[in-house]
Amino acid sequence: MSLTSTAHELVTLASGGEGGGNHESLNPYLIGGLAFLALMFLLWVTTRFNRDR
Repeated sequence: MSLTSTAHELVTLASGGEGGGNHESLNPYLIGGLAFLALMFLLWVTTRFNRDR
């Protein structure tokens, strides 16, 4: 198996599928907003436990 045939197979595998793999019910803004809120919550928890005493 040569490098070019391997690269061609990987490109074919990556480009295959139905519409890029996005599910119809997933809203990227909702997922991004929830991820942002989760990270802000973790930051808040970290700063609460990391106070100088």
